[in-house]
Order: sequence, then C-alpha cells, then structure tokens
Amino acid sequence: MERVLITICGRAGSKGFKNKNLKIFDGLPLSHYSLAAAQLFMRQNPELHVDVCLNTDSELLVDAVTSKYPEVTVVHRPEELCGDVVPKMRVFQHSLCEMEKKNGCEYAYLIDLDITSPLRRAGDVTGAYETAKAHPEWDLVFSVCPARRTPYMNMAKLVDGHAERVIEHHFTARQQTPPVFDLNASIYVFTRRFLKENQTGFLWDGVCGMYQMFDTGIIDIDSEEDYRLMEAIAHHLYRTDPAFGAVQRAVRR
Repeated sequence: MERVLITICGRAGSKGFKNKNLKIFDGLPLSHYSLAAAQLFMRQNPELHVDVCLNTDSELLVDAVTSKYPEVTVVHRPEELCGDVVPKMRVFQHSLCEMEKKNGCEYAYLIDLDITSPLRRAGDVTGAYETAKAHPEWDLVFSVCPARRTPYMNMAKLVDGHAERVIEHHFTARQQTPPVFDLNASIYVFTRRFLKENQTGFLWDGVCGMYQMFDTGIIDIDSEEDYRLMEAIAHHLYRTDPAFGAVQRAVRR
C-alpha cells in the first residue's frame, strides 16, 4: 500500500497579516478547509495509506486543529525554520523526516495543502496527485491558474530609474505570447526523492509539472484586503458550485 503524507503548515508570526492562519473564513476556521480537503482526498483514494501532520510553532493553531481533528499529528517547528525568508521546502523536508522517524516508514509523496489558499474543489487534491503519478519523471507538481496578466505585455521592471520589459521580446500582440500561469500556492505534490535530495530549498531545481485549477483560486490570503475579497468569492462558490460546496460541507462542525 502506497503511503502519502499530507502536510498543513503555518507559523505563529506573520508580518503581512497578523494571525492569518487563525482566521474564521465564511463562518469556519480557515485551517479546517485544508483539513477537509485532506479528508476528501482520503475518501476518494481508499487504496492509499494517508497520514496528516500539522507543522507549526503556534500552540493556538495546534488547539484549533486538534480540537476537531485529533488524528492529525503535530510536528513542532524549530525556531530556525520560523524566519521570514526560510524556504518553505525546508519545512516540508522537516515534516517528512519527523513523520518517517515517528512512523517507521517511507512516504512515496508529500502533499502540502496551504492554509491561506483554501479555495479548492473536491477533486483538486486527487487531480494534482494523479498528475504527479502519471509523470514519474517529474519531481513535483504545483497547482496553477491561467494568468490574467502576462509578463510579456503587462509587466515592467525598473532598471536605473526607467522601465524595461520583464522578459526580452518583440511581440506586438498578446495573442503572440506563450501561455503563462499563476502559481496559486494551494497544492504541492512532492516526490520523496526530490525532498530527500534537494539541498537548496529552491523549487525550480526540480523538474516541475502543473495541475490547473479554477481560476478564482489565484488569490491567497496575505492581507486584510485579500481576506475580504477571497471570503466574498468563497461565500458565493460554496453556495453555487457543488464541487466547492463539498469541501465546506466536509469541514467538521
């Protein structure tokens, strides 16, 4: 039986939006939407052995999660992994190491479900996992949405006080540009091999694949404005789209 580790990660400090991992989102704790998505994944894939862990340094987040999901294993994040510029892959690697040590096993894949990107359809986690399984030559799969703006035509950078193209090109129409995608941070599927071998914490050192999601999921919560906008979108989707509504209904009351 293949073993899969699902991680839910959140630290206590957040300079952009204080205590964002503890917010109530459309009437329910924000972290519970990722946990509900994990539960749906397990129901959809009964042939897998799935463990779920919470990697955090926040006792408030531990209480919020384990009070409703006592089966979740808590992995206490050390101080050296709590800084603003620590690569998140280091947290994934820490989770994998601690859970394999605790359970005496090896996980084939690690799936991370970001707390602050809760808008997922019921089948999205399974879809991302199946995409990774279908391409064993890839090191990881991340979730994306079609980009609404392209760096070829709609973005500039400052160089010596003046504006220049982000990407050097001579396209004269958007229709000529390659398709581009926003990484929406909602789902990451890593092979064990890549997490064990990577030394840099840089995602792009791996061979990357993409799983495309519904495009309103591009917003991740990093400010009060993000939170209000995403909650309004989510409130509508949970009530009008059965695939989104299934995730909210799966949250333990």
